[in-house]
Amino acid sequence: MSPGAPPTESRPQLKRALGPWDLTFLSVVAIANLNLVPVVAANGPITVWLWLFALLFFLLPQGITVIELAHRYPAEGGLYVWTKEAFGDFHGFMCGWAYWTTNMFYLPTLLFYLGGILAYAGPKSVAGLAENRAFFFLLTVGLLWLTALLNVRGLGVGKWVNNSGGLGTLIGAVVLVGLATSVVWRRGFALPASSFAIRGLDWSIMSSFGVICFGLVGLELGPVMGDEIRNPRRSVPQGVLWGGILSGLIYLTATLALLLAVPQQEVKVVQGVLQAVDKMTAMGAGARWMLTALAVVLAVAIAGSSSAWLGGSARILFVSGIDRYMPQAMGKVHPKYATPHIAILTMTILSSLLVSMSFIGASVKEAYVTLLDLAVVLQMISYLYLYATLAKVAFSKNFGDGFYGKARLQFAAIGGLVATIVGGAVAFVPPRQVASVWVFELKMVCNCIGFMGIAAVLFWYYSRRRAG
Repeated sequence: MSPGAPPTESRPQLKRALGPWDLTFLSVVAIANLNLVPVVAANGPITVWLWLFALLFFLLPQGITVIELAHRYPAEGGLYVWTKEAFGDFHGFMCGWAYWTTNMFYLPTLLFYLGGILAYAGPKSVAGLAENRAFFFLLTVGLLWLTALLNVRGLGVGKWVNNSGGLGTLIGAVVLVGLATSVVWRRGFALPASSFAIRGLDWSIMSSFGVICFGLVGLELGPVMGDEIRNPRRSVPQGVLWGGILSGLIYLTATLALLLAVPQQEVKVVQGVLQAVDKMTAMGAGARWMLTALAVVLAVAIAGSSSAWLGGSARILFVSGIDRYMPQAMGKVHPKYATPHIAILTMTILSSLLVSMSFIGASVKEAYVTLLDLAVVLQMISYLYLYATLAKVAFSKNFGDGFYGKARLQFAAIGGLVATIVGGAVAFVPPRQVASVWVFELKMVCNCIGFMGIAAVLFWYYSRRRAG
């Protein structure tokens, strides 16, 4: 425990409701986002190598890091607590700030997928509602608040939303890969093997590496709820191992299947898994039920992912409140359900406001999009802290008893730091549709400095209040 943390006995008591399989499905639903697959695959076969590189030097080190640090510091707050143990309260707060604010931006994008699913797979009468601003607002915000209330009710209830979402993600991936395999069997490969050869370095494609790394974060989400896990020293390694393996297989096989079954020029116009499935099957009206059924499965997956990130991010606010670096109300638990209800509701209110921003006019929409671009960089900042914490452990003279040996931890620390630095750097590479490179870079740098500056000011303010 860090010097600035309250004594263990004074910390609010939370219910231990998560087991190994709950953590496995939590990892899958947090990491594997099938809507990301067509976006990445649209950059062509080279993305398969980017996935492999990210799996080896980002996801694998991430798994080793999470298991090791959760073994050493099995407490509520996860990477917030780990960073605080290694570098002190200020860096712990900055890491936690970057982490939960990233997910505050990310949650609305998950909910926006519902509109696309509704518009593409539903009947014409329902699809028209997706263009109705009031209906779309009520749908997304309503689901967000329903998810929040289930999490307030307790992980014993909320975890079933997460588990159902993880199962929905697995089913959707199996359907996508199965259909792609069927297309290849009937029509042959859409791409020759030579298309996968690396002939040069296209920085506009390399910029997708940051998106890939962003898509692979999530193994740390379970240990963020460390005080709500049954037998964490046994459950966390099992959940992280199986969750990481399944998530990696989902992304790699789904991307490869899409590339082999659908010509690249057609993948470019695919804006979601449902459109990819529709193209691969060329289904008629009689088979519409299949698309509708898959849409329901993907909607469940989105609900599960929203629940996982909402609940996990709220735990960072909760522990910050306990440490009194945020309003102390954040550290309160529900008197009946023993959940951090104030932190959960705060995350829900902030995310609802961000959803609302997309309905207020073009200038605000542009600001919102800029914040979403910033989310990738903020996530990489929290992961820099994560791997730097592991590096301090791995290269320490007083190594102590850990889960892994020194050599494996040193590989994970170095590989993770390199991949995270690259992922964060390429996030500053402007996408092809950007009109002015300098304006894009200026916005990214200023927003990054400004947003982390707000965190530093908050820490300074609440530190003075603690001292007083």
